[in-house]
Amino acid sequence: MIKVIMGLKGSGKTKKLISAIQDAVATENGDIVCIEYGKKLTYDVNYKVRLVDSEELGINNVDKLKGLLSGLHAGNFDITCVFIDNLYKTIGKDRAAGEEFITWCAKFAEDNNMKITMTVSDDVEGASDAVKQYL
Repeated sequence: MIKVIMGLKGSGKTKKLISAIQDAVATENGDIVCIEYGKKLTYDVNYKVRLVDSEELGINNVDKLKGLLSGLHAGNFDITCVFIDNLYKTIGKDRAAGEEFITWCAKFAEDNNMKITMTVSDDVEGASDAVKQYL
């Protein structure tokens, strides 16, 4: 299962993401990972959540982000939730690449019994039908 939190800058996406992370900490039995761009969430997220800085790791396109998610899962099958803050800062603002990644994530999450939630800084009106189904 995946969920996309989409909106323009300043619309409260990160606050919604932090709330979803805190809910997951309270209800999930498995491990929780949050991929962020830059170290901004360190003090906002529970210490039980594994924070991964995509900027520090040089993740700057869809293929690298797919590799990161695949590697995290390969190294720890107990991960039940993954949160990605600000997809476009990580992969660049490319709607086609973002849509392709979201579609890939839906299959990856289903195949591996995972929940993936991500924020996307973009206008909801401009989202394709493929992305809108996950809003």
